[in-house]
Amino acid sequence: MFSTQFLSLSKSIGRTTSAKSLRRFVHVEKRLEELGIDLPPAPGPKANYNIVCHASGNMMYISGHLPVKADGSLMTGRIGPNGEGQSLEHGYEAARHAGLNIVSTLKSQLGDLDKVKQVVKVFGIVQSSDSFKEQHRVMDGCSDLIMEVFEKPVGYHARSAIGTSTLPLDISVEVEAIVELREE
Repeated sequence: MFSTQFLSLSKSIGRTTSAKSLRRFVHVEKRLEELGIDLPPAPGPKANYNIVCHASGNMMYISGHLPVKADGSLMTGRIGPNGEGQSLEHGYEAARHAGLNIVSTLKSQLGDLDKVKQVVKVFGIVQSSDSFKEQHRVMDGCSDLIMEVFEKPVGYHARSAIGTSTLPLDISVEVEAIVELREE
């Protein structure tokens, strides 16, 4: 059954829900189970904004998500080579956790992950040292997760990855996404 949040979201973007549209497909949820992936609780805002995503038409814009682990701890620290920071592997794992949190937000907002028609774009910001040049490989953690969860062709997405000298709360990565929803 769809969450109350989705029903409110549907009304706010002018969608109607009929008994037929309340049907759940659960293909993606079944895949999560088969992969042994447990979604963390959907995160809430960490600053002065009250939504973690905004829907306009059949597009959903997902705010920057943090690398929050299942135990609630944040993956922190700058990524850098040769002792200048955390390892590439740490960054990859952080990006994967941020991706899990994005999927969790989608599940919370939509009620059914099969409502995702296409992951359109992922944008990742990596806190890294000036000499670190592998931000794209860090963001593979998120992209690989999205492909595991949504598979071809839904999971294929455009992507950007940039480095920065600092991020809020000393997080290692922050990831946002744009997702196209299935027509009702």
